[in-house]
Amino acid sequence: MYNKVVMCMKKLDIIYEDKELIVVNKPAKKLTIATNKGELNTLYHEVYEYVHKKNKRNRIFIVHRLDKDTSGVVLFSKNEKLKYLLQNNWNDITKRSYLAIVEGIVKDKGTVKSYLKETKTLLTYSSNKKDGKLAITEYEPISYHNKNTLLKINIKTGRKNQIRVHMKDIGHPIIGDKKYGSKKDLYKRMTLHAYELELIHPITKKKMVFTAKIPNCFNEFKKI
Repeated sequence: MYNKVVMCMKKLDIIYEDKELIVVNKPAKKLTIATNKGELNTLYHEVYEYVHKKNKRNRIFIVHRLDKDTSGVVLFSKNEKLKYLLQNNWNDITKRSYLAIVEGIVKDKGTVKSYLKETKTLLTYSSNKKDGKLAITEYEPISYHNKNTLLKINIKTGRKNQIRVHMKDIGHPIIGDKKYGSKKDLYKRMTLHAYELELIHPITKKKMVFTAKIPNCFNEFKKI
């Protein structure tokens, strides 16, 4: 089963849209937003082109981002005021759930808590000193195959590379994540997927839940 390459989503996959918000299922290996001036192969550019075709006066604002190699839920605002309201209340989001296939057998659920810092070469690492940024990650095994584990992960903080660092910290790096210690590349991608985002709309106070369909490579591991 692991010998074949499983390709995941390639087209713009809209999870939800209304007059204020648009939520998209980002494919792996695509930047959320440009890191270099003039870069157009980004999710932001695709969403901008989509709303701009409807009305040239339409605007789009990114609320948060995922790593290039992570797939899943990304939220955009259609007005600047809502963007800042969401960002200013980002820590009040009630649920941020991920799926990850990690190396080795993770027998029990657990919580990782550390302070994250960054080297001059932009590598994030855990420190016990409180001069870093607090990061809290909860994980729970779902199933096992070929000495690997499918985990459900909830994050209580949204730090750069948080899940990737914490999985390395417990000795079970995410498959395909060479930057943080993975020795396997079974799917030609990093197997981390932002599965669900639950929040309270800062204006309407309505609870909203956005769920991204699971890429085929995860379904190959287990029918979820």
